[in-house]
Amino acid sequence: MSKQAVVLYSGGLDSTTCLAEARAAGFAPYALSFSYGQRHTLELAKAREYAPRIGAAEHLVLDIDLRQFGGSALTADMEVPKGRELDDRIPVTYVPARNTIFLSLALGWAEVLGAFDIFIGVNALDYSGYPDCRPEFIAAFENLANLATRAGVEGHDRFRIHAPLLHLTKAQIIRRGLELGVDYALTHSCYDPTPEGLACGACDSCQLRLKGFAEVGIEDPVPYAGGRRS
Repeated sequence: MSKQAVVLYSGGLDSTTCLAEARAAGFAPYALSFSYGQRHTLELAKAREYAPRIGAAEHLVLDIDLRQFGGSALTADMEVPKGRELDDRIPVTYVPARNTIFLSLALGWAEVLGAFDIFIGVNALDYSGYPDCRPEFIAAFENLANLATRAGVEGHDRFRIHAPLLHLTKAQIIRRGLELGVDYALTHSCYDPTPEGLACGACDSCQLRLKGFAEVGIEDPVPYAGGRRS
């Protein structure tokens, strides 16, 4: 019987590849998604639809309303930047403490399941400058997980935070996903899709995704506004 692992799964390119990595490592993935007031809810709809098709043993969607805090273009009445030059500055699409919140809830579910492995699809190379996508953050949270839980303190096992995409470029992530059989048509990454569900092609997330597919030398299978796919 496969060991259980909680996998943070948004429905996007990285988290879907991360779930495939968990399966390849021999885990039964328990996918955890969040309806947190994000403007790009199409990604969550894709997650609900496709989780069983991509091998999730179970899929749980938690409702938390980070709009009550705001502070991000994804959770407040702020414009999503389009066509900006990507750099390491923290952009307005950063959601305050999001990965800390998500990992904390994943840790709670893992402890209830009796699982000691949590997967997260953060990436420290082709990313948008988010502080909670860095190796130091992952290491710190793993240490916290083993200090702050009954299972960790009683020494039944040690919690491990897996970030298999951490040191990969977007192109390397896509190549790895294709090796694992990921169908990227079943993903959505845009921060600000059109009312028809088309990716905008110009937000940070779309730019990074399109750059990755261009470097791999294949066309992105998801539809974009204006027909752009490369």
